[in-house]
Amino acid sequence: MLTVDCKRDPAWLPMTLEALQHQGVAVVTNMLSPEFLAETRERMYAVQRLLWNDVGEDRLHRAGEVGVMRLMLKYDRHFFRFLEIPEALQIVDATVSNTAILHLQNGFILPTSPPGQGPKVFQTRFHMDFPRVLNGYLMSINLLFAIDPFTPDNGATVVVPGTHQRTVPPSTSFLDRAAVPGVCPAGSVLVFDSTLWHAAGANTSGGDRLAINHQFTRSYIKQQIDYVRALGEVEVLAQAPRTQQLLGWYTRVVTSLDEYYRPTEQRLYRAGQG
Repeated sequence: MLTVDCKRDPAWLPMTLEALQHQGVAVVTNMLSPEFLAETRERMYAVQRLLWNDVGEDRLHRAGEVGVMRLMLKYDRHFFRFLEIPEALQIVDATVSNTAILHLQNGFILPTSPPGQGPKVFQTRFHMDFPRVLNGYLMSINLLFAIDPFTPDNGATVVVPGTHQRTVPPSTSFLDRAAVPGVCPAGSVLVFDSTLWHAAGANTSGGDRLAINHQFTRSYIKQQIDYVRALGEVEVLAQAPRTQQLLGWYTRVVTSLDEYYRPTEQRLYRAGQG
């Protein structure tokens, strides 16, 4: 698996794009500073407590949400900063275009479990995050930020290089044998074509493993959560224009003829989104 340093390797972006084409995955290191990582860890645990209070641990458990945190943006503005990282945006622009939108931002606090006793949920089974192969056309890209180091024993995401953009699913036995852990230091991002087969690894380290997944799609793909409605107009408009776009501000669906016949500059769907 290709690993490049976005701060020290001037060829990091073309190398990443070539790896995505051939293997469907790459590791880009040095994306987040130690200070930013420390703040993110603290805020993730705070958001987890708020989610437990709002949704309930039992309800999350019944939904198979082991350590998953959705809609963190609603609970802490810190997580908007992940949508402003220049190197991350360079990857998005070069893959799913500069009009892409955020399909999801999910935090993960993967708890430790004794060997062989880890949770049997969707994220721990091999899957594609975008289960549609459209003649090789890249529709979706994942940027999975390693808030903690990803190691073989702490639940590092396991990937199967070369299984992206395949119309015939690999067999379970092949996935099990060909999978490799996405080992990388904290502050890295595991970038992969969303049609790549992957799964959360088993965390037997004795501690949590923290990560934040971002999935970006072409602008006409429906988001997992309608971030504009979920966050509210005031919050969205408080963000930078590029962040507004990523949240879906310029890909809204009209709800009345009055909205449909607005002047061009006031339309809810900006021309050229694609």
